[in-house]
Amino acid sequence: MRLILLLLLIIFAGCAAPGKQNDLQQAVKFAERPKNIILLIGDGMALSQVSAGIYWIGTGKTSFEKFPVVGFHKSHSCDDLVTDSAAGATAFSCGQKTTNGMIGMIAPDNKPCRTILEDLDARGLATGMVVTCSAPHATPASFIAHREIRAFTEEIALDYLKTPLDCFIGGGEHYFNDRPDKLDLEDSLRQRGYVIRRGTSLRGLPLDGSAPFMLFTADREPPTASADRKYLPAATRNVCEYLKKRSDKGFFLMVEGSQIDWACHANDRNWLRAELFDFDRTIKEALEFADMDGETLVIVTGDHECGGLALTEGPSRREFKPVFATRLHTAALVPVFAYGPMAEVFNGLYDNTEIYKKMWSALGVR
Repeated sequence: MRLILLLLLIIFAGCAAPGKQNDLQQAVKFAERPKNIILLIGDGMALSQVSAGIYWIGTGKTSFEKFPVVGFHKSHSCDDLVTDSAAGATAFSCGQKTTNGMIGMIAPDNKPCRTILEDLDARGLATGMVVTCSAPHATPASFIAHREIRAFTEEIALDYLKTPLDCFIGGGEHYFNDRPDKLDLEDSLRQRGYVIRRGTSLRGLPLDGSAPFMLFTADREPPTASADRKYLPAATRNVCEYLKKRSDKGFFLMVEGSQIDWACHANDRNWLRAELFDFDRTIKEALEFADMDGETLVIVTGDHECGGLALTEGPSRREFKPVFATRLHTAALVPVFAYGPMAEVFNGLYDNTEIYKKMWSALGVR
């Protein structure tokens, strides 16, 4: 009997060995350093929102659980423990704290700071943004504009003419073609070689990399995910492939799940749930591209927490009840997820400004 058991163990071991070798062969082989960076920002998303998404989607089924590196950042602005999206995104884009409401500018002198998007564009990398808000909204604006007050949306739209961004997908077309000053910014962009489209279909866009483009998904703000907005995941994957064709030096892409924040401001759990599902599918597309490419660093974080969300005891042991403490932002720590070459530098606890510095460090640039 012992001899039979020994023979069975040997047989099973022999059968298992090839499988392990195949797993090793199929493992993603990343480059030493990234050539491309995808920064995904869940506006208003902190640990409680991520937790809600994991439980709603199903433990073990979300994109968040695939990241080998998780850190936390302190989101406060330069003079307030509770930041807003303008100061939060400027910390990511410029690596410096600023006052709430300021876009791409640093207090107290109110001087413009050169963003990582602008800097990488000047170095010859392709750059793009895909969002579910309007173009002059705080987060995308903080990567390409320089204004003292985030409410200067007409002026922020003008800043889109100052940096040759390769592509933009999001709302807010009326800031470009229906302005109080009667300027036609779309015509100005066309004269610079941009293809301008409206709607959510990617058809007709120069995805072969032959030209820059702007796709306006709404005249003002795009609809909610629960109102059948579906473009973010597919647009993210297609833009990654487009940007890779645009430059041999690499690319920088900022993707924002903008309306996670709006759902929390409204204390609307159904809206929040739909936005988290949509953002999780978007992260999945970024991770699949990174696996295929091998030279792409994927970073997922939020700019701040919104709503003071708590996950309390639900009607059953397998359910929770989302409870909001406020309709405003809070000072909660925000998780940072990293995947790909040099992901390990995002481990630990640090200020939100360190995300900017860590991206440069990952690229090997001081």
